[in-house]
Order: sequence, then C-alpha cells, then structure tokens
Amino acid sequence: MSNTATATLTETFSRLSVRASTEPLKPTGAFDKYKFAELTPVIGREYSNVQLTDLLKAENADELIRELAIIGELSQRNVVFFRNQDIDLEQQKVLGTKLGVLSGRPKESGLHIHPTVATQEKVEFGPDTQVITSAHHKQIELEEDLNVSQFATKEWHSDITFEPVPSDFAILKIHTLPETGGDTLWASGYEAYDRLSPALAKHLEGLTAVHEATFFKSYVERQGKTLHEGPRGNPENVGTDLRTVHPVIRTNPVTGWKALFVNKNFTRRILELTKDESDATLDYLFRLISDNHDLQVRFKWSK
Repeated sequence: MSNTATATLTETFSRLSVRASTEPLKPTGAFDKYKFAELTPVIGREYSNVQLTDLLKAENADELIRELAIIGELSQRNVVFFRNQDIDLEQQKVLGTKLGVLSGRPKESGLHIHPTVATQEKVEFGPDTQVITSAHHKQIELEEDLNVSQFATKEWHSDITFEPVPSDFAILKIHTLPETGGDTLWASGYEAYDRLSPALAKHLEGLTAVHEATFFKSYVERQGKTLHEGPRGNPENVGTDLRTVHPVIRTNPVTGWKALFVNKNFTRRILELTKDESDATLDYLFRLISDNHDLQVRFKWSK
C-alpha cells in the first residue's frame, strides 16, 4: 500500500480536497491503547471493546477522534467496525461532524443531505441521515424493469461522487437486521491504485472523469417528488444536474496516499479519451475493484 506523500491533483482541483491543506496528517498514537483485529491485509479493522460514546465523552475526545480519522482507522484502513454500540443518532451526527472538522474538512462543509431525501420513509431521522433499505433498491429496479443489470457489481460505488464536494467520511449503523443476508462490502482504492502498472498509473494521473446520478431524478419524479436542490453539505453541492468532474487518480490529503477514484455506479466517461477508449479503460478499472476479492472486506451485521 502506498505510504508516501505525493504531488496531488487536489492542488489543481482544490474543491475536491477533503482538507484545505494537502500536507498529510501524522498519527500521535493516542488510539494505540485499544485492541483491534485487522480483517484483511489491506482493508478493514475491527474494535471489539470500544464504545464510541465513551470517545465522545472522554477528556481528550478531540484527540481520540482526530486520531480515529487519521491513522488507519478510517483514512488508512478505509473502513473500521465497532460492534455492540449504544450510540444514538444525534451522537452519531456529532461524531461524523467531529471526524471531518478535526481532520481539516473545508470550513463550509457540513453533514450531507441526499438529493432523494424527499422519498425517505424514516422522516424522524432528519434530512441529514440517509436511510438505506433493500426495499428501496428493489423498488428502483422494479420500476426500471429490464434496464437493470443482474450483476451485483453494478452497486460498487464511492459515496456521492456525483457531488462537486463528496463526503469525507460516512457512518453506517444497522437499524433493522434481516434474518439473513444484508452483508456490506468495501474495497480499497489505495490497493487498486497500487495494482496499476507504473506506465498505466502515469497515464491515468492527468485524466478526469464525469460522475453523474441522473437516475435519482427519474426515481423521485416517478414518486411525485422533486430532488433536494441544496445546498447538500457544501455550498457547491447544489442544483439538480447531479453531475461533476473528478480526477481519475486522487490523493487523500489526510494520508498523502494515492487512490483510484472511479466507480461503476456513478463514473460515466473519461473526458480526455474517446468514447471507445474511455469505455475500455473504465471497464478495466471497474473490474480491478470488483474482481479482486483480496482488496475487499465483507462485513456481516449483527444486533
């Protein structure tokens, strides 16, 4: 896994940076006292004896949460799991806000509001909490009928990359556990980048890609609703186009590590290539993520 700071496209595309600075943050060791298990060599870490509410109440809460955002925990290990949590929704929002603020998010940013919030069933959760349900996905697929791919790999995505300023972090908590199924998979963009040949990585460095989610517009309109025009977590995330441009390779400013930044759900076209070249390149990059199970981690939810 890349562990050196490198020149970053976020200097050119400053609005894409999750931090105002591109200088990587250094861990302090404040989280070293907690025991953990690495779930795979490249992605995923699980803590079994940490209550997130205790972190929020600790005298050095900011130091601990900043460390959680930096180390490995989220920015280096990509995803971290905490079981048997008593954290409530409001505390979860506080934690999400602190993770961003303490790791240097843009000062204009806040909790994201999904553009399809008008269709959300659990309105009591508030607009800045997105409810994800299998019923929701089945409804979308039923309405789209034969246009829907039957390959589960179509769902691989990085959250809200159709926004000019995507989220820094995301927190998932199980609400209603199915009797079986419902596992969630994550993949490491760092590891995907490291599997590129030096020649291909150099070629991709200067390229940019269109990310869009116009299918959300047709989905809400079929229900007689309208998209939330924003702002959605940042003043730049406005309007109903749900379309933006990001670099194909970007550097996480928290770690200084390069990562592949395309995903099958939202990335449509590499702008500097012809359509055929773009399609072929994206197909390879998508498969680099979906077909390499050793750069993925699978989490089985429990009550």
